[in-house]
Amino acid sequence: MKRIMICALIALVLLVNLLPLSVVFADQPLKVDRNNPVPATDVELAQKVTVFDTPRAGASAKPAPSKPSKSSAAATGILGTECTGDRYAIVIGISDYPGTGSDLMYSDNDAQDMALTLTSVYGFNPANIVMLVDSEGTEAGGGALVATRSNILSAIETIAATATADDEVVFFFSGHGGKGRASDGDNEATDECIWSHDGSNFVPIWDGELKAAFSGYQTSRIVFVFDSCYAGGMTDLAAPGRIIAMASAEKSLSYEWSSLGNGEFTYYMIEQGMTLGLAEKPDNTPNVLDVTVEEAFDYAKVNRMRNTPTVSDLFTNDLLP
Repeated sequence: MKRIMICALIALVLLVNLLPLSVVFADQPLKVDRNNPVPATDVELAQKVTVFDTPRAGASAKPAPSKPSKSSAAATGILGTECTGDRYAIVIGISDYPGTGSDLMYSDNDAQDMALTLTSVYGFNPANIVMLVDSEGTEAGGGALVATRSNILSAIETIAATATADDEVVFFFSGHGGKGRASDGDNEATDECIWSHDGSNFVPIWDGELKAAFSGYQTSRIVFVFDSCYAGGMTDLAAPGRIIAMASAEKSLSYEWSSLGNGEFTYYMIEQGMTLGLAEKPDNTPNVLDVTVEEAFDYAKVNRMRNTPTVSDLFTNDLLP
């Protein structure tokens, strides 16, 4: 009997050594290191494309709008439960990446427009908005932080410790996206990331890392907006009450336009859809601007030129920020 038990123990040790770590420790949550991303292979930087278009005089940069079919529309036309607590936002836009070969022109504009929309249209308290832009401290300005990986994850942690179950959180990112095979705890064959930096080098934040970072939030009212390539892969963040509005499909690029002065998705969803109110549909509160996230997404999807917007919506009915 003793010999059988010893053999069984040896077999168990061998089995544990052969199993992937993700299986052995599947019930252990991923611990996110602010400064060091998880190990990854086959990593790819998918650069958002800047389109230098020169429309003819009098021509509009956007095509004639059309109505989305009922089956494809995100908006239900029914207003869901409104926020009864405080509202917080983390707004990130990176145009100036380390070096000069991968800079963008309008991602920092996207972040500024998002912050302005939240405060001027939806009444967010500016003190509750964390702005993170670019890679140079002098360019951050206006109280904004430099958009390093460490600062972004610190902002997520700070608001997680503050926001209650009654509060609402918006997370906005405009910049480069990417993909690879990351040990980020989600067991996906391909993982997506948003590209930040450490001041000198590009540094990814993987979808599984974002999922882990947001797992501690008490509130189920969270809106994610990603204006980046491969954004469609960010559905790891999906959970009840959350909306994820993504500029591109999982294997598609995102675009910014010189004629718009913004990322295409940000321009139509945020600038035109929300700020100008062009996405608003007739409702029971005339003369009141109350564009929901779903209405704004539908407007961006209808008017898009090159992007392939996609959405994950687990909020009941429509969410008014």
